[in-house]
Amino acid sequence: MAMLKNYGACLKDSTLQFPRPNCGDINKRRNAKWKSAQAAVIPNFHLPMRSFEVKNRTSVDDIKSLRLITAIKTPYLPDGRFDLEAYDALVNMQIVDGAEGVIVGGTTGEGQLMSWDEHIMLIGHTVNCFGGSIKVIGNTGSNSTREAIHATEQGFAVGMHAALHINPYYGKTSLEGLVSHFESVLPMGPTVIYNVPSRTGQDIPPGVIHTVAQSANLAGVKECVGNDRIKQYTDNRIVVWSGNDDQCHDARWDYGATGVISVTSNLIPGLMRQLLFKGKNPSLNAKIMPLVNWLFEEPNPIGLNTALAQLGVVRPVFRLPYVPLPLAKRVEFVNIVKEIGRENFVGEKDVKVLDDDDFILVGRY
Repeated sequence: MAMLKNYGACLKDSTLQFPRPNCGDINKRRNAKWKSAQAAVIPNFHLPMRSFEVKNRTSVDDIKSLRLITAIKTPYLPDGRFDLEAYDALVNMQIVDGAEGVIVGGTTGEGQLMSWDEHIMLIGHTVNCFGGSIKVIGNTGSNSTREAIHATEQGFAVGMHAALHINPYYGKTSLEGLVSHFESVLPMGPTVIYNVPSRTGQDIPPGVIHTVAQSANLAGVKECVGNDRIKQYTDNRIVVWSGNDDQCHDARWDYGATGVISVTSNLIPGLMRQLLFKGKNPSLNAKIMPLVNWLFEEPNPIGLNTALAQLGVVRPVFRLPYVPLPLAKRVEFVNIVKEIGRENFVGEKDVKVLDDDDFILVGRY
């Protein structure tokens, strides 16, 4: 009891030691004008991961010169993990048939279904295996500037040649916010900005691009709005790649686009190279148009995933929420392949319709 009493006395004594607030100080604080915390905003701040070592970096001009860039598909094993053996074969086919670059983990590659660990691993793997033969452009964009910065640092750290950045989606932001977002990532290395309002819900207007084009690291724009927009940029010497396979022939030869970032080239890289390198060819463009239209009847990459499975170059495994095209569309694809010529498509196996039961849908991956 004596010990408890003494402890209580100590507490009582300690409370007497706290100073009472001074009324004058309180009034002074109430009347003081609020000032923003300047220390919270540090211009030109660089995280420790960022490197200014440039001797082994790809130049922006090397990226600007690319005509055929494939938004490469990511294939899966039956448990939903990456099938790197099939992936390597796909990238090799692109190299052999003349693609000059690949977008890793883009919309087509289902970066939206990857963890960042998977994302950066796949970029690093692609650089390690193929970086000497093809330019590797990593999709490190995000609707969170913090994530975009961190992923881009990691992407360049594992050796990617350029970054692909989309504008913040869903939450969206103001035009000033778009500029600030892109200016946060442009200092890190060659950068392609991707404008696809049908997916983001917000157009990147030319004013934003002209503002950020002051950065020497802006390689160009992947533009999906259309060829009139493309001409606005090319007239001002801004490099543009068409993001629409159905418009890329005219974009290249009539509107000044450098080339295309393509989904269709996953399937027919040789023909797509011919379309972009050999001069105007409206007959070839018309020949492949049924395939292009088929690919985009449902949101990409549903058609592409189905087609590559039917060609036997990837396992028929889908990460949900993507599911294969229905039987009637799979039959239609077989007929399209025969019309264009099986020899023009990737892989060596006969094209098959595949039954519904052949497909594996994975919800946990």
